[in-house]
Amino acid sequence: MKPQRGLTLIELIVTMAVVAIVLFAVIPDIGAWTRNSQVRNAMDEIHAGLEKARNEAVKRNHTVQFTLVSLADPKNVDNSCAPSSSSASWVVSLSDPTGACGNDSTVAPFVFSSYAAAQGSSKVSIAATSGGVAATSVTFDGFGRVTSVQPIDDIKITYPSSSDTRELHVRVTSNGSIRTCDMGVSDSNDPRYCPP
Repeated sequence: MKPQRGLTLIELIVTMAVVAIVLFAVIPDIGAWTRNSQVRNAMDEIHAGLEKARNEAVKRNHTVQFTLVSLADPKNVDNSCAPSSSSASWVVSLSDPTGACGNDSTVAPFVFSSYAAAQGSSKVSIAATSGGVAATSVTFDGFGRVTSVQPIDDIKITYPSSSDTRELHVRVTSNGSIRTCDMGVSDSNDPRYCPP
């Protein structure tokens, strides 16, 4: 009869100690990864909303507005919405969606698309500006160009009180070009570079 082979108590303790050391080394990186994922999600969703507004304007040959909005319930885009330069939630509509973000595309202000920030980027910090002044919306015309007065030209996305996360931006030019960039990239030849 062969003796049964298994782990001794010492082997088990050493294995658990090694696993614990690896976990303690990785846990801070997991937190930073999670925070950076939220910043990236917010940037991706805002970029997608801006593209949706621009595409709807060109498709309909009509002005279409992208508006950042605050919500009473961050998980639900409803008629409690109000324009906000510091919210990651947004609405794409034909006109000002204030108090009517829950409407569909058949009722004024004809909301085509919306996004509630709690869907993946609830803790990020947003600062939308137009020439350095707070702004809440941008309107595209039938040619995809920006037509609004004091339109959003930069949306800064960060994670509050965290030094280990990236600062990302979504920039909109007057010709309707929408670009994302990363303030952590210093090489001007890198496509992620943010010009000052």
